[in-house]
Amino acid sequence: MSSADIAIVGVGLHPFGRYPGKSALEMGEDAVIEALGDASADWNDVDTLWASSMEIKNPEAITGHLGLTGVPARSTFTGCASGGNTLAQAANSLRLGDANLAVAVGLDKHPRGAFSDHPSVSGLPEWYGDLGLFLTTHFFGMKATRYMYDHGISEETLAKVAAKAFANGARNPVAWRNKPITVEEILASPVLNYPLRQYMYCGPDEGAAAAVLCRAEDAHRYTDTPVYLRASTLFSRSEGAFELLSPSLPLESASSPTVFASKAAYEQAGISPQDVDVIQLQDTDAGSEVIHMAENGFCADGDQEKLVAEGATEIGGALPINTDGGLLANGEPVGASGLRQIWELSNQLRGRCGDRQVPDASVGYAQLYGAPGTAAVTILSL
Repeated sequence: MSSADIAIVGVGLHPFGRYPGKSALEMGEDAVIEALGDASADWNDVDTLWASSMEIKNPEAITGHLGLTGVPARSTFTGCASGGNTLAQAANSLRLGDANLAVAVGLDKHPRGAFSDHPSVSGLPEWYGDLGLFLTTHFFGMKATRYMYDHGISEETLAKVAAKAFANGARNPVAWRNKPITVEEILASPVLNYPLRQYMYCGPDEGAAAAVLCRAEDAHRYTDTPVYLRASTLFSRSEGAFELLSPSLPLESASSPTVFASKAAYEQAGISPQDVDVIQLQDTDAGSEVIHMAENGFCADGDQEKLVAEGATEIGGALPINTDGGLLANGEPVGASGLRQIWELSNQLRGRCGDRQVPDASVGYAQLYGAPGTAAVTILSL
């Protein structure tokens, strides 16, 4: 089946940040209502809903806020990759003929501090947690250190990636962190897990994002500027991949699931990395963005040092990455972060991003890494 048979006709966002006294479901409601308005549609028109959340056990209960119409509502969770997976499930409902209009929504409300849990919930031994290895910030620091050593990436490059994110966030009126931070300020901030400093990490926060989808032949009933879903892939890690839930380095290494997900997405969409105009990459930390540039095929390992120095990843560069500030500037409500990427890409492709607009963007790319060693990739086009 053609990968461009599904269209996104509306997107909505409850800005990420901190909202005391407002529930995640209420934020999700706001995002869905905005997305429906963008599609010139009504909640009563919706035939199916897919929801994702880390903190909310039954995010499909959002129907109690939107209206009890009897619509089938389901939930799915795949870590940070949940948003892309939720979008894919909504699209598949349309392909199967179960619905004519579908909603995908992600919502979350995290407490302050780094993500952590007992390792047993992921099938890991207790000593893994006792040594502090189940703390996400620790893992990303170790992964960045190894990559920098292997491929000649400097701490200054990590700082430039973070500074770019905050500069883009300053152009984004709904970004959580919307003040520029200089490279010098970032390098002077406290080291949390070497080589990553305070301003090189994203922060868990609160928010929601939503998208309205239909079959491509019906798109112009809702909007004059549909965005087409060209590819949506999801891969779990292979034996030997060094990812968050790996308790040790493997003797024989395997590629990250991102490598396989991106290759499959390019094939599904019938494009190459060179055809992509605007990019969203998982940037839980500045090192992740650097690593994912290569894993997704946008450069070779080690080329990031030169590309970042030349400004290639800036909005006006050849590889504009995380044009809304990414996770670093927006924070990460896990269930919503992937759909926030879809919100940004859809607005970029439709030319609605103001002074952070990438000129003549027609193909957008989103990649997310999920905590269970899962990677999701989505490709959109006009």
